[in-house]
Amino acid sequence: MDAPRWRRQRALRLRGSEVLYSVVVPALDHLHAAARRALEKDGWTVTHDPLTLRMGGRSLYVDLGAEKLLAATRGNRRIAVEVKTFVGPSLIADLQQAVGQFAMYEEVLGQLEPGRELYLAIPQSILQSVLQDDIGQLMVQRRIPRILGFSPDTEEVIRWIP
Repeated sequence: MDAPRWRRQRALRLRGSEVLYSVVVPALDHLHAAARRALEKDGWTVTHDPLTLRMGGRSLYVDLGAEKLLAATRGNRRIAVEVKTFVGPSLIADLQQAVGQFAMYEEVLGQLEPGRELYLAIPQSILQSVLQDDIGQLMVQRRIPRILGFSPDTEEVIRWIP
């Protein structure tokens, strides 16, 4: 079984047996690889894994940065994708955490990379549960306007909102 998503990994830089520094980075959600492959199958090129946002001496780590060539405009569309699995005991608690994280990432991303849109990637089955819940519907309408639903089994993007 995969580690819970709230567990942290510690990265160490060593010189011989001497620890030069350590950094705490977020652990990957257990469906991270499936979401990445779904984006790639959908024609996206993953450019960052993770996308690091640095501001005021702090770093935030969005799961993925990707871009896609748009033939009609001869430009690239750039997105950042935060993968959430909603494996906690409460859909609402997981939704609260996702909304807060999305809001923070979106504000920082808007300052550092205004041309990149943030998406929340969640398994399609979870997306259906969120959309059937009154509070979930409200959060999608007002706080998390961009979501991609993906299938962990087929590793395909099923739905983009909007």
